[in-house]
Amino acid sequence: MRYERVCLEAFGYTLPDEVVTSDELEQWLAPAYQRLRLPAGRLELMTGIRQRRFFPRGTRPSQMSIESGRRALAAAGIDPREIGALVHGSVCRDFLEPATACSVHHALGLPESCLIYDASNACLGILTGMLQVANMIELGQIRAGLIVGTEDGRALVETTISRLNTDERIDRRGVKPLVASLTIGSGSVAVVLCDQSLSRKRHRILGAVALANTAEHGLCQSEGLDEFMRTDSEQLMLAGVETGRRTFDLFLKELGWDRDDIDKTICHQVGAAHRKLLFEQLGLNESIDFSTFETLGNTGAAALPLTTALAEEAGRFTTGDRIAMLGIGSGINCQMIGVQWGATP
Repeated sequence: MRYERVCLEAFGYTLPDEVVTSDELEQWLAPAYQRLRLPAGRLELMTGIRQRRFFPRGTRPSQMSIESGRRALAAAGIDPREIGALVHGSVCRDFLEPATACSVHHALGLPESCLIYDASNACLGILTGMLQVANMIELGQIRAGLIVGTEDGRALVETTISRLNTDERIDRRGVKPLVASLTIGSGSVAVVLCDQSLSRKRHRILGAVALANTAEHGLCQSEGLDEFMRTDSEQLMLAGVETGRRTFDLFLKELGWDRDDIDKTICHQVGAAHRKLLFEQLGLNESIDFSTFETLGNTGAAALPLTTALAEEAGRFTTGDRIAMLGIGSGINCQMIGVQWGATP
């Protein structure tokens, strides 16, 4: 996929106020740690995650998505009447039906002609929405679109802690499939894409690729947003990184880039071991990457765009930078997007 007229115009994000450190989380797990004789500090040592955040109990994803959407539209300076598509792309949503995008659309006062729907694709839902909206802009069907999503990991983490503390059938081996659930955090993000004729910032989306390795779809599965998620973390990391390596080769070919042409990277935020292995396999230096997993944990579909928004706010990008957004999600699916920062179309 190549684009000539699509710009990444603005982000908006919302972070929860409540911070839970890995040390605090292990204190909540004291009964399980004592029963299984697990050493304190294990969680942060294994993942590199010092803390994560949670929205208040009872928060609906749409509430935070509306706030992030408002902030993104304000940052873009685009009339809401120009928004031709709205995609809600997080795993978390208000209901099975109607689409969570309906609540967001109504609250933001977007036009009736706006195409609205939810996109579900594990940790790639928002990136998937970005590609769909980019395609619509490139085809001239719409002039601007909003992609938004909110992940709230509180229920999953608390349910996992409760089971580990109370189910005495779980031994050390039984803990392994549940560890990934303890890395989940919460966050909300919105992205505005627009036609170059509307853009003030000129952050051009140059191209993208996607690759599906669905032979590995059983490595991470969850039956519900507040149910248990079982993950073969080691095999998922190995298979995900290998799928990422194959996708990255296609990405370089599609954009006509060499590795040395990439100035900055943003990846899906899993943990320290995943990033280290990924960059070794891609032949990239970790110094060009910006990460948030240390303080936000894994925020699902929000992770990559939210981290990009925080990188922009931190002044990480400079005019002309070539940025690789490297998305890897369970399934296993990979999507990678190439952006030139502040480039003149």
